[in-house]
Amino acid sequence: MNQKHAMIAGVLAGIGASLCCVAPLVLLSLGLGGAWVANLTAFEPVRPVFLLLTLFFIGLAFRNLYLTPPTCESGRPCADDEVIRKQRFIFWSVTIPLLGLIAFPWIAPLFY
Repeated sequence: MNQKHAMIAGVLAGIGASLCCVAPLVLLSLGLGGAWVANLTAFEPVRPVFLLLTLFFIGLAFRNLYLTPPTCESGRPCADDEVIRKQRFIFWSVTIPLLGLIAFPWIAPLFY
């Protein structure tokens, strides 16, 4: 699994992990509501599974970006330092908000 697939899988797992807690708040702030929004809390029992998947894929992407030396011949995009720098920037620009979404259920009570 390359960095791109690991990052996409991590984002999808993070969205799944925050679905029970963030999605109702976002939908209500957009003006969408109703009794069906309360049904999104049904995802709460599977939240730990999504949390583990998210952390696994973030760790996999981190390992691919920082710990594993790139193995490709010169002239390829994976050997270019600029490409690696952009991949690392994208990794952190996705990971920081994703970790915020994961931590949302624990920090949300501090705001209300």
